[in-house]
Amino acid sequence: MKPLTAEWMVKAEGDFACVQREWRARKDPNLDALCFHAQQCAEKYLKACLQENGRAIERTHNLGVLLESLLPVYPMLEEWRTSLLQLNAYAVAFRYPGESATRMDAAHARSLCIAIRQAFRETLKIYPL
Repeated sequence: MKPLTAEWMVKAEGDFACVQREWRARKDPNLDALCFHAQQCAEKYLKACLQENGRAIERTHNLGVLLESLLPVYPMLEEWRTSLLQLNAYAVAFRYPGESATRMDAAHARSLCIAIRQAFRETLKIYPL
C-alpha cells in the first residue's frame, strides 16, 4: 500500500471513530457532527482508493464525483452510488443554524458509513474490516 493511501485511511478511521463515539455518547451526543463525520469517512476512503490506483484526486467533497473517477478501476463500486449520494447530503445539511440532525438522521448516516467503510476496506484488501 502506498504511504499516502495509508494516510487517507488513518484520516478516514479518525472520522469513523468520531461517528462511533458520538453514537455511544450518553450525554449530549453531537448528532450533527456524527452525520458530518460519516460523510467525511466515506470521502476519505474514496480518496484512498483513488490514491492507491494513481488516479487524480479532485478537490471536491462530492462523493458522486469521486465515485465517477473510481469506476474505471472498480466498476463494481457502482452499486454504492445511491448510498454515497445519500451520505453526500450530510456534508452540509446540519452544519449551519436552522436544521439539526435527529437520532433517525444519525442512525441512517452511521449505517451508511459502516457499510461503505466495509466495502471500501474490502476493495483495498484491508483486514480486519
